Amino acid sequence: MLELAVLAVIVIVVAMMYNSLVRLRETADGAWADVDVQLKRRHDLVPNLVETVKGYAGHEKGTFEAVVEARSRAMNASTPGAAAEAENMLTGALKSLFALVENYPQLRASENFGRLQDTLSSLEDDIQKARRYYNAVVRDYNTKIGVVPTNLVARTFGFREREFFEAEIGERQVPTVDFGSGE
Repeated sequence: MLELAVLAVIVIVVAMMYNSLVRLRETADGAWADVDVQLKRRHDLVPNLVETVKGYAGHEKGTFEAVVEARSRAMNASTPGAAAEAENMLTGALKSLFALVENYPQLRASENFGRLQDTLSSLEDDIQKARRYYNAVVRDYNTKIGVVPTNLVARTFGFREREFFEAEIGERQVPTVDFGSGE
């Protein structure tokens, strides 16, 4: 009878550990979906930015092509690591686009461009928040997989560590873009 009670306790403990791992895995999946939604919003905004700038600086073809190529790579990234790398490339391409804008005061004064810039700024904040939440969930999940005795349950049932969504060392800051403050 005692053996049966001990076995029941072990089964219950293993089931609780398994369930907690499943909850964290699903939370990580949901957090990644949130990041993905914010990145898609950013990707959807890029063509509008490019077209607006093209109207004022149509001869800057190389810059536009770089932005479009970076957007395409970012949209096709399939893992958090690949997405981080592609998003860093897109950020660099957008920096070039915004540097180009500095040469066109009439563009900086455009109401449409101002709205797009405000939207991009807001999106960058939303992306940062979503990344931070995703990375916190992944940290908790990876920690749970690595600690005893949960690691035994995780290994038995095939739970694997998740990738963090990290910016490259040189890209850890969101670029500051000034579209003219009246100077």
